[in-house]
Amino acid sequence: MPLTEDDVRTALRDVNDPELPVNIVDLGLVYNVTVEPDPDAPGMLPRQKVHVVMSMTTQGCPAHAMIIEQVRNRLGGIQEISLCDVELVWEPAWTPDRISPEAQRKLGIAS
Repeated sequence: MPLTEDDVRTALRDVNDPELPVNIVDLGLVYNVTVEPDPDAPGMLPRQKVHVVMSMTTQGCPAHAMIIEQVRNRLGGIQEISLCDVELVWEPAWTPDRISPEAQRKLGIAS
């Protein structure tokens, strides 16, 4: 069964923002995930290319390089993924309304 966007998002829930006790998916930093076949990848398994579009809470986030590296490392550990590309974007700008309701409760900011 081919890897899905939901599979990638589930894996990315293992990556936390170092300054907040919340993963990057529930924090709303992951804007888009695309998964497509990689016919050029070596190996016997069906292999997939993954492209992650994400942002940070602020443009000056000192942890951006560490978070992106954690994303690459987490997805690199999935056997079905042959290539992982992470694109950091600033438009649209991240806002706290992107935080999931569960994460809002965890952070104590739920309305």
